[in-house]
Amino acid sequence: MNSPIKVAVIGLGKIAHEQHLPAIANSLAFTLVAAASPAGSAAGVPNFPSLGALLGSGIAIDAVILCQPPQFRFQAAALALRAGKHVLLEKPPGASSLEVEQLLRLGHTSGKTLFAAWHSRYAPAVEPARGWLAGRHIRDVQIEWREDVRHWHPGQSWIWEPGGLGVFDPGINALSILTHLIPEPLRVLDGTLEIPSNRFTPIGAELYLRSVADVPVHAVFDWRQTGPQIWSLTVETDAGRLKLSQGGAEMQVDDGPNSVAVPAEYTGIYTRFATLIQTGDSDVDLAPLRLVADAFMRCRSRAVEAFD
Repeated sequence: MNSPIKVAVIGLGKIAHEQHLPAIANSLAFTLVAAASPAGSAAGVPNFPSLGALLGSGIAIDAVILCQPPQFRFQAAALALRAGKHVLLEKPPGASSLEVEQLLRLGHTSGKTLFAAWHSRYAPAVEPARGWLAGRHIRDVQIEWREDVRHWHPGQSWIWEPGGLGVFDPGINALSILTHLIPEPLRVLDGTLEIPSNRFTPIGAELYLRSVADVPVHAVFDWRQTGPQIWSLTVETDAGRLKLSQGGAEMQVDDGPNSVAVPAEYTGIYTRFATLIQTGDSDVDLAPLRLVADAFMRCRSRAVEAFD
């Protein structure tokens, strides 16, 4: 049996503690040996203030899991790849698509794996939905992604800064599912970005997209939702309607029963990462990030009330 892959988690915020650390602890393929973050710590392993300090410590690691805000990810990923480490990028993989393309080239040069982990693609109903859609003609797609930013990003300022994506931080999850279900290219035609008067990134967005095969897509993202959170994607086809809800955890065809499964997105991510390392491959799909970048270029901006 191969020895577990030694990993270090970089950036110990909400997503690292709630998803990555538990997934690593439950994985037979990986073992946590260190962590680095300017704030917070991981129990049971050495903690460092930065990735540079960790790499300089002499602790043997094979791979790093980068969970910092996207604005800081390029420098850390480049440092890790040059040091001969495999790299997993939490979504979004970077502050721009060009940054990630440069990292992919660096990964090829170093012979190390680079994995852009779109976690929502590993939601339990996404692959069954993709299989159901195969061979059917898609007529229309409707996306509704509404959540409460104060619940999911309490006190976080980076999401409101350039490169932080604003409401597209959750919205890109929907776009990652969309681009997995519809592999043909999509383009942003029009839309509106609602930007608080005291922030730089949108709190709400409405997009109109169209595929190469002329399938229209309408998407609404809102970070001001109170009450039940909504993460749904509905596809109308020539042979019925498919709806994904709860971010891809549930699937319904026409008026049939919901198929519900326990979410295990990060288990799937680490299974995929282990396979990529073993085969010497990388997996970097930039389609969701490019759609967000196109939205900033193609959509109208509208100022809305300040957000505090």
